[in-house]
This record gives sequence, C-alpha cells and structure tokens, in this order.
Amino acid sequence: MRILLLNPNTSAAMTERMARAAEAALAPDVQITALTATTGLPYIASRAEAQLAGAAVLETLAAHHAGHDAAVIAAYGDPGLIAARELFDLPVVGMAEAAMLTACQLGARFAVVTFSPALLPWYEDALALAGLTARCVGLYAVRRPFADVTAVQDVLRPEILALAERAVTDGADTVILAGAPLAGLGSVLREAVPVPLIDPLAAALGQAQALVRLGTRPPTAGRFARPPAKPATGLTGPLAQWIAHRAGET
Repeated sequence: MRILLLNPNTSAAMTERMARAAEAALAPDVQITALTATTGLPYIASRAEAQLAGAAVLETLAAHHAGHDAAVIAAYGDPGLIAARELFDLPVVGMAEAAMLTACQLGARFAVVTFSPALLPWYEDALALAGLTARCVGLYAVRRPFADVTAVQDVLRPEILALAERAVTDGADTVILAGAPLAGLGSVLREAVPVPLIDPLAAALGQAQALVRLGTRPPTAGRFARPPAKPATGLTGPLAQWIAHRAGET
C-alpha cells in the first residue's frame, strides 16, 4: 500500500517532521510519499491561507496521486478536503476530520488544544463542517507567541499540557492536539494526561489505511462523483488536464 502524505504548506522541515512521526502509524506493508506544497505559505493560520493551501492540494494531487492508494492532507483544518474527494478517485483523508471522528469513538465529548489563537476560527469551521460542534467541549489555544513554528511542540509543551489538563477538567473524554507542528506530541504526553490524546496525523494515517483495506470503489454517482470534463482558463499542467479529463496528455 502506498499513501501520499501531502503537506499543504511550503515548509520542507515540517514535512520531514511529519514523515518521521508517520512511521509509527504505518503497517509494515505501507509506504508513504511525503510531499511539500510548492506554492503558498510556510504555515497555515487563517481561512484565507487555507483557501490558497486548498488549491495547492489539488495541484499536488493532480500531479502525484497516480500509483497511490490513498492520500492524507497533513494540515489540521483540512484545506481542499471536500474538493479533493470530489475530484480524485482515491480515498482522501483530512487530519481534522480523522482526529474528531477518532475522538468520538473513544468518548462522548472531546476538546481541541492548539498552539496559537489565530488558528481557532479556522478550526471552528472544521468542527462545523464535520457536524461535531455539539460534541466538542471547547477549543483551547496557547497565548504565548513563538518564533519558529517547527519548534512549538518543544517550546510550548508546558502550556499545551496545561491546556489538555484544563480540557479534562472541563469535561473532555478525549483531547486532540491540533496542528501539524504538534505531530508526534501525543505519544510523548500520553501518560501525563488522564484521557486519550489524539494525534491527528496518526488518526488520519490509520483511517487512510483502513479505507484502502475496505476495498470500496470510487463513486460514479452522488455528491462525490467526479465532475464532468470542463476546459479551464489560466490553469495549466496536470490539474488542468485532470479537470478536462485529459490526464497524461503532453
């Protein structure tokens, strides 16, 4: 099995960190291809930035999805997720949706802990899109500024742990550590928090593998059937060819 791990921001260092963290979540017969977006932002912290990242997701999938069995969008707010599911004929999993669904399987109510308040509106939208607002105790964010997003899980670890403990006090049965820079932190803090900690990257990779093993067929009807061919103005390369149903042409 081959899974495409797609980082929709432009930080190669973040991609490398997630690729290392991913190894613990993969079955022995699974390989990942970790890719970094070639356009966009070094990290995604707003809904506007997420829209740009969503376009990068579609472009990268069009160019690289062939030969893969599933794809994981490795950003917690799931930029481009719904569009990618509609456009491509392989399972596409988002970290936020996967983490929230996993949290619901382990408890009645969950909380989301992240490293910056700038992320909260976008994460609230992801919660609403999944239809799980009523099952969320709250979203919690560290208020201390940081200089390097790739180092936040080390620099802000005490605050992240304190917020997870507060979420448990507020009634959370599970806690999601949200944001790609926190990948792998759940396994580090798991014994320090008295409820399950959900690592969104691990949850997404686990669900991607499960979906592939289910062996379901791509839809040809319904809300996620591939749209009819359409010419595009200003789009070039693999994405334009895929939208026009001309993939592989030179």
